[in-house]
Amino acid sequence: QVQLVESGGGLVQAGGSLRLSCEASGSSVEINVLGWWRQAPGKERELVAARSRSTVITYYADSVKGRFTISSDNTRNTVFLEMNSLKPEDTAVYYCAADMNWVVLRTTPQDVSYWGQGTQVTVSS
Repeated sequence: QVQLVESGGGLVQAGGSLRLSCEASGSSVEINVLGWWRQAPGKERELVAARSRSTVITYYADSVKGRFTISSDNTRNTVFLEMNSLKPEDTAVYYCAADMNWVVLRTTPQDVSYWGQGTQVTVSS
C-alpha cells in the first residue's frame, strides 16, 4: 500500500507562483509514475503533469507547458509541481496520483492505483 500526502496549495494572485509537494510513503516499489491531476468546479478532471521514475519521461498538458515544472526527489519519494505565471483558470483542486503504469496514470484516472487527498489552488485575478 502507498499513501500520498500533498501540501503547498493556497491562494495566490494571477502571475504568482506556488509549489506543490506530494510525499509517498509505504511500498515505493509499487510506484513508477507520479503525476498531478486537477479538477475545477463543473469541469472534468484534467492531467496536468506526470513523470516516470524509470524512464524520466515527463508529460505536460498544453495549458501548462512553459509555466509548470514537475520534478522528483527519489530519495524522499516526493514529487513536486512548481507552478509559475499562474492564471485564474488554474484554480482547481490538485490531486497527486501514483501508479506503476504510465498509460494508466495518463489516460484512465479511474484505474489509477493511488491518490492523494487533494489540495486547493486558488488564483485570483
